[in-house]
Amino acid sequence: MATRSTLINVMSRAADKAARGLKRDFGEVEQLQVSLKGPGDFVSTADTKADRVLRQELSRARPDYGFLTEESGETAGRDSEHRWIIDPLDGTTNFLHGLPHFCISIALERAGEIVAGVILDPVKDETFWAEKGAGAYLNARRLRVSSRRQMATALIATGTPFGQRPDRARYLRQLDAIMASVVDVRRLGAAALDLAYVAAGRYDGFWEYGLHPWDIAAGLLLVREAGGYVSEPLGDGNPLTSGDVLVANDHLHGPLQATLRQA
Repeated sequence: MATRSTLINVMSRAADKAARGLKRDFGEVEQLQVSLKGPGDFVSTADTKADRVLRQELSRARPDYGFLTEESGETAGRDSEHRWIIDPLDGTTNFLHGLPHFCISIALERAGEIVAGVILDPVKDETFWAEKGAGAYLNARRLRVSSRRQMATALIATGTPFGQRPDRARYLRQLDAIMASVVDVRRLGAAALDLAYVAAGRYDGFWEYGLHPWDIAAGLLLVREAGGYVSEPLGDGNPLTSGDVLVANDHLHGPLQATLRQA
């Protein structure tokens, strides 16, 4: 049985406390006050409440650490080397439409490197967590990426550009090429869970463009600690800074990247 460190326990407790409010609000989703934040990008009172709870709980345990969160932006801490990177509700559009596929994502950055991550799916009661050098886990079970070797048997996840984003044509060419090469493609609308599912071997790979650090920080660590490969879709850059991400096992990462490049 996996033994969680003090750090992972701090992160998990904060996520659990924020999740209680999310589950209550999800049960009354039609009564939520919703404001339009941008095309296809909504913020609800649930987001802001969860953000506030997470910041309070993590500050209580580590008062000197800074924050980067989707709802509150960046807050410098007295400890300049440590920063929490948080998405209090990844999958907000799912949440607001009553679709039970969303999560809380918390990562800890130390001197520019992600060293711990927790992704909590409160509906399914699944906590994905990882520490650098210590492996990735789902609740108490050790995770490994899938071992599939052939594109023809692979299930791949993605995130689609919405609204009037100028990269839609490129993405559709890539989607067409990937769909012609794999068994199927899924688009479930929560990047943090997409990454966690690759770490758990549920998906064989995932790619998306234009993400934010809070969408992917915890999930990228999970994939790495589960034995997966992480890169940009078309190169070897850092997805955490570019927001463009491709993850897969060592057998499929190369063929997926080659297919995306050719498209």
